[in-house]
Formats: sequence, C-alpha cells, structure tokens
Amino acid sequence: MLQPISQSLPSARVLVLVGSLRSGSLNRQLAAAAINVAPPRIEPILFDRLGELPHYNEDLDVVPAAEAVEALRAEAANSDALLVVTPEYNGGLPGVLKNAFDWLSRPYGEAALIGKPAAVIGTALGRYGAAWAHADARKTLAIAGAKVPDDIELSIPAKNFNGLHPQESDEVVESLRGVWSQLIRHLQS
Repeated sequence: MLQPISQSLPSARVLVLVGSLRSGSLNRQLAAAAINVAPPRIEPILFDRLGELPHYNEDLDVVPAAEAVEALRAEAANSDALLVVTPEYNGGLPGVLKNAFDWLSRPYGEAALIGKPAAVIGTALGRYGAAWAHADARKTLAIAGAKVPDDIELSIPAKNFNGLHPQESDEVVESLRGVWSQLIRHLQS
C-alpha cells in the first residue's frame, strides 16, 4: 500500500529524460503517463532535446558550451530531482542517455546533478524490462553525483502492455504513482 504524500512537501521540479529518440516509443509513452499522474506539487519538466547534444568531448566543454548542452544543464540545475525513462539497447544504456549523463557530470565537483535524487524506470522487449540498462543508468548517475535510491525500480517487459498505452493500464498507473511517492520521500530526506 502506498503511503500518502506528505503535505509538507513544497513544489518540486523534476527533470524527465527519455532514453529513446523515437517519437512513438513505449518509453516516451511511459514518460507521458508518468508526467500525467505526477502529484500536484510535482512539476515534471520533459527535456526533449537529447538528440541535439554533441558527443561529449572535453574540448567542446567550454563556456558557453553548445546551446543544447547549456539548456540541459540549466534545466538540471533548476530541478530538484531527475526521472529517467529508458529502454535497453543491446543489453545496456542507450548512447544518447549516457551522453547526457556525461554532459551533466561536468564541471567536475560542480555538476548540476550532485546530491539530487534520481529514479530510473522504463520498458523493453526482453523479459526483464530493461533492468540491465536501468542498472547501468543508476551506476552512472551515482558516479556523476546524484543520489540514486535503491528502492525505486520499475522495469516493465513490453509484452505487459498488450498493445495498450501505458496510461490505459491501471497496474502501470499505480506503479508510476508509487515511483512518484518514493521519489518524493527521497526529496524530503
């Protein structure tokens, strides 16, 4: 049973990153469902420009960096937490997401993710629902300085959707509410 969301939580901005660039992907649908069921005091901010980021190269990491990099870093700096929604590509984290994490891990010691709670969820065709990619993402985020709670997990095998949009599944919606509840708990700690 989910614990009620504390009334003492002020509003919080949560940066949402999606590891799939494909417009019709199940992970984009899952991100949309998560955004739709966010509690009233949570303001999810979808950053939908990961495909515009140049490959991380320290030679390019100058002030100012590429406009998309500056926009990503600004959104991360202005957010209280991070929600990553990602598939699994060949048993691992999609390159576009790893690249975003690399940009967000700099400048060293001053990165926008330091100390912020980060949750990783998603879906994939395999029977483990992207669990390997999610483990990669959690490890990379932790190394980049984010607080990655062990108790927030949601890896859904794609077959579980049975052709439905994630928003149409009561079980998925309830699981997403649970993710928000856990993330809020970590925002309060």
